[in-house]
Amino acid sequence: MEYYNYLKSLHLIFVITWFAGLFYIVRLFVYQIEAADKPSPEKEILQKQFKIMSYRLWYIITWPSAILASIFAFWMLFFTEMGNAWLQMPWMHVKLGFVFVLYLYHLKCQQIFKQLQNDEVKYTTNFMRLWNEGATIILFAVVFLVILKNAVNWIYGVIGIVLFSVLIMLGFKFYKRIREKNSKK
Repeated sequence: MEYYNYLKSLHLIFVITWFAGLFYIVRLFVYQIEAADKPSPEKEILQKQFKIMSYRLWYIITWPSAILASIFAFWMLFFTEMGNAWLQMPWMHVKLGFVFVLYLYHLKCQQIFKQLQNDEVKYTTNFMRLWNEGATIILFAVVFLVILKNAVNWIYGVIGIVLFSVLIMLGFKFYKRIREKNSKK
């Protein structure tokens, strides 16, 4: 059991750093997109700095964390007795579905990262701010699922995620209005 707890601890550490990287990379995307609208030489100076910051975050923290979190998860699930038991539980199947969605989110961030590294701006800052909430919704869903396990009533869980998503969208719209008011001053 102690061996399992070490694996679980390492898995959690790398999940935390993976999410930290995902949250921050999208924030850097916002800054890169905003920098593209600045006049020269400010534009070039900011773009260069944000590219360096994004590159380091993405390849030194985010990707390694995603890979290590997955390695420790597979190790726990497929090479321990406890993991074999978890794989039989319905909540784990749902969690793995969310992890799959998280990897899709990560890969889309990779695509956006590459575009911005090549000075291709295809998204607005508002889209990026909203996109950043995707990881938050996945994080909430997975944490509640893992903590509550079988005690979760699926109907209430789905309603909770939908309501949480609506609250995030309302918060986003409220923040957007405040930003627009402040930019007009």
